[in-house]
Amino acid sequence: MADVSADYKCAVIDEIQMLGCTTRGYSFTRALLGIAADELHLCGDPAAVPLIQEILDVTGDEIEVQYYERLSPLVPMKFPLRSLSDVKNGDCIVTFSRRDIYKLKKRIEREGKHLCSVVYGSLPPETRTRQASMFNDASSELDVLVASDAIGMGLNLNISRIIFSTMQKFDGFEMRDLTVPEIKQIAGRAGRYGSNFPLGEVTCMYAEDLPLLHSSLDSPSPILERAGLLPSFDLLYMYSQLHPQTGFYQVLEHFIDNAKLSEKYFFVNCEQVLQVAAVIDEFPLGLRDKYLFCISPVDMDDEISSQGLTQFAENYAKKGLVRLREIFTPGTLRVPKTPSALKDLESIHKVLDLYVWLSFRLEDSFPDQELASSQKAICSMLIEEFLDRYGWQKPMAGRLPLRKMSSSLLSQNVRRYL
Repeated sequence: MADVSADYKCAVIDEIQMLGCTTRGYSFTRALLGIAADELHLCGDPAAVPLIQEILDVTGDEIEVQYYERLSPLVPMKFPLRSLSDVKNGDCIVTFSRRDIYKLKKRIEREGKHLCSVVYGSLPPETRTRQASMFNDASSELDVLVASDAIGMGLNLNISRIIFSTMQKFDGFEMRDLTVPEIKQIAGRAGRYGSNFPLGEVTCMYAEDLPLLHSSLDSPSPILERAGLLPSFDLLYMYSQLHPQTGFYQVLEHFIDNAKLSEKYFFVNCEQVLQVAAVIDEFPLGLRDKYLFCISPVDMDDEISSQGLTQFAENYAKKGLVRLREIFTPGTLRVPKTPSALKDLESIHKVLDLYVWLSFRLEDSFPDQELASSQKAICSMLIEEFLDRYGWQKPMAGRLPLRKMSSSLLSQNVRRYL
C-alpha cells in the first residue's frame, strides 16, 4: 500500500477509478486522502471525476481537471473470430479462469503457427512481467498472448487485437456479465499509442457476445458514486474499548455492520479480513497485531496460503519469532511437472511473499527477509521453466533448438540458487 507517512513534492495515482472497487477500493481511497504531496496527479476513467471532486471539496484541495483523447484508434470488429486457426501475431485472447487460459494456449499451439505467453493474476509479478516482455519482443517466438483481465493494469503490451473468449466472469461470488468499465479497460489494451501497432482491434470468439461488446464500447462508464473504505486500526481500537470482553472477529463484524458512513463511501467486501480474524482470534495476540495479519496479502481461498498465514500467526503468538525454516525447507523447490504442481508452486510463492510483507512490518520477529526473497525469486524461475519446458505444445522443428538453449540457460540459473 502507498506510504502515507512521508512527504512528497509530487505523487501519481494511476487507475484512480479503482477507488470504487468492492474489494480493493480502500487502497485507492487511502492513497487519495492520505498521501502528503504538494501536487497529486490522478489518472483514470473520467467516470471518477465527480466523486473525486466531492471528496476533495471537503478536504479543501484545489482541483484541476484535464481530459485526454485516446491517441490511436480502437476499432470494434463486426465479425467474431472464425476459429483459433485465424489467430495472428499480436493477438491477445482473454479469458477469466486459469484452467481456460492453459486450455486455449494448448489449442492455439496445436495449430502449429504460434507460441503463447500467458498472464494471469496468480502468477508471480516477476513471471507476469517476464511473460509480457517475451510477448512484446519482436525477436521472441512467443507472438500470441493468452491472458486474464490481469493485463488491464500495470503492464505495457504490444497488442494488435483483443479477442474476448467470453463476456462473463466469476467475481468471487457469482458468474456475471462483464461491466462497461471492465470491457473498456481490457479492450483498450489493443493498439496503445507507442506500441508496435498504430491501430487496435477488438472482437469476440462468439457472435452472441458481440452486441455486449459493441454497446459497452459505445457507452460512457457509469459515474462512480461511492469510494471504498476499510475500518482503520484506530477506529477499531476505540470501538473495542467499548466491548472489552469481545474477540477481534466480533469487534470487526459489529463495527462493519453498525458503522454509519457518509453517502460518498462504502465498506469494501471484508470477507477475507473476517476469515483471517476468525482464524487468529484464538491466538494470544494484541489487537494491533491481529489487525496487521488481517490486512496482510493472504489469499484465504488458497489452502497453502491460508495455512502459511495461520502458521506464521501461531508461531509469532507463541515465541515472538518466526523463522522461515520452521515451515519451509529451502532447497526443496523443483520445476513442476503438472498443472496441479504449478498451482502449488504459485501458492508457495504467495506464502513467501506474505513472509516478506510481514518482515517489513515486524522486522525483528520475521528476520529471514533475504532468504524469503531469494526463495521467491527461485519460485518465479521454476514457474518460468515450467512454461518453457512443459507449457508449449509441439512446436515446428525449426523452433526446437532455440527452446532447448533457453531452457538450459534457465536451468543453470535455478541450480545456482538451490
